[in-house]
Amino acid sequence: MLFTIILQENFSTIVGMDKKLMSKKKPAYPITEQLSNYLTEHSRNIKIPIYYDDLLRFQGAIEIYDKYGNDTLWVSTYFAEHEREEIELSLKKMYTILHADGSDSILQYLNIDAIDFCTFGNTKPFRIKVRNILNDNYIYLYIKKADASRIYGLELEHLLSPNHINFLVHKDTLIEEHISGIPGDTFIAEELDKCSEQDKRAIAKEFVKFNERCFVRLLGDMRSYNYVMVLTNDFDRIQYRIRAIDFDQQNFEGNPKVYKPQFLKENNKLVEMTLSMLQEESIEQYKNEERSLLAKRATSEHERLNELLNCMKNDTISSLEKIKELSQGLYKITNDVNFKKSKNMGQILESALQFIIRNYKNINPYIIK
Repeated sequence: MLFTIILQENFSTIVGMDKKLMSKKKPAYPITEQLSNYLTEHSRNIKIPIYYDDLLRFQGAIEIYDKYGNDTLWVSTYFAEHEREEIELSLKKMYTILHADGSDSILQYLNIDAIDFCTFGNTKPFRIKVRNILNDNYIYLYIKKADASRIYGLELEHLLSPNHINFLVHKDTLIEEHISGIPGDTFIAEELDKCSEQDKRAIAKEFVKFNERCFVRLLGDMRSYNYVMVLTNDFDRIQYRIRAIDFDQQNFEGNPKVYKPQFLKENNKLVEMTLSMLQEESIEQYKNEERSLLAKRATSEHERLNELLNCMKNDTISSLEKIKELSQGLYKITNDVNFKKSKNMGQILESALQFIIRNYKNINPYIIK
């Protein structure tokens, strides 16, 4: 039977996010020994020269505003003179560990231009601007308090999406590379209306695929400021891709709608555009394409993915109430009894991935059984 993973409401239903759809605040979950061993095995767990708490010792900060004079909720920090040199050297070493071979040979060519702190959100990250003084090229990296939910989200993005993710963990500190792109809320407000009809159709297609990808892998809270639009110039057009940049809400909420960006009010303009640009048959086609790609990636990465799911199944990353709500909600959508039997978030995600793999193999005549 042709499978679908859809909510009882179809894609044409536009639902703004109400106050009860998501929890007000998600707690941070510690990294278990099993997850730490997994990260070590796959070269994610590496000794680092500076920790998140070290950066909290800044002496003061200045608010950062955008080009329109709006508060960005980021502040530029400054440190005591006797600590600044040591902190900057440690951050340079951190950069070489993340992006190079970890040696000291290029430290003399690096400069720390800014250490910014975000006052908004759960993770309250530091954003570090590292500049090469030889050519003025610069790059950002982020230092955050480690959270098991976010680490699962990052690893799943690396394994199941078209995007590779570079990050490191040590004890309670998480270091992530910067994901380049135009913030979704900025693109929707300033660029979307300027796009041609062809571009809008391409964006609509990508939004359908992104919507489906988030739902199948259970990544929640993809409001427009939690993803970026990546534009790539092809020889005859611009290609668009939507990339998640926030992974805190991996397998946490109980309401299945949280895992579909189409139901978050910040994305309403994209939903309306998609409905005007694409016919229902095209929407179903793109959803099927994305499920097939997810099934292929899950199959090709099955060994590492199973290791990660085993960590998740032995971990606590949500409440029993939310686990029960999500398992029952997905059972109503799919009629797959494995969701009903799931007792934790790891089992729920495993059931979701097995569901698409099973159905992909059933309907694809070219698969060798």
